[in-house]
Amino acid sequence: MALQLYFAPGACSFVPHTMLEAAGATFEPVLVKLHKGEHLQPAYKALNPRGQVPLLVADGQPINQILAIVLYLDQLYPASGFLPTEAMARAQALQTLAWMNNTVHTTFAHIFLPHKFSDQKDVQAHLKQFNTQVYRELLAELQSLVEAAQLASRTWLSGASFGPLDAYALTLTRWGGMSGIDPTSFGALWAYVQLVAAVPAVARVIERERLQLNVYQPA
Repeated sequence: MALQLYFAPGACSFVPHTMLEAAGATFEPVLVKLHKGEHLQPAYKALNPRGQVPLLVADGQPINQILAIVLYLDQLYPASGFLPTEAMARAQALQTLAWMNNTVHTTFAHIFLPHKFSDQKDVQAHLKQFNTQVYRELLAELQSLVEAAQLASRTWLSGASFGPLDAYALTLTRWGGMSGIDPTSFGALWAYVQLVAAVPAVARVIERERLQLNVYQPA
């Protein structure tokens, strides 16, 4: 099977990027430079009219939403154990994945891209300030999920194996630093992120994307 993953460094495309590496998949990583508007060029929008990353192309067929990509890769590489197979455990993993994507991720977008939600500068400033506090609370909730997993003697959020929840948690924590929130202030979460970053597949993606885990700079 021919696979291409279109990714942007540090974006949520980090999640399927690490899954492909962890599965030992043969795939072509294709860098999309968002700051240069490559996601808005006709050639890319022909593949993904929404102009977003990640985009996975499998034997010429594009898949363009992270939840769909995660579920596809989970089924494509069942031996990797990315998501639980038991019904309740799977539902619980998916509800966390959906929350990460539709709540935590969206809150960060209001901080990082406030111009997408208002064309008024004062409103944009308020959106950024308000949602930074919301994001801090969401990181605390994410830390509580990590602590609950540890109390249940689970290393990983989604079960016995490294999976998409872990990669997404690392990404969301890293975004905290970009939002002016010191990720090291969440001790259990930051220690867990170091554990995730040490997974060989994750380390390879961090190197390929040239990421710095903690980008927080005090005001």
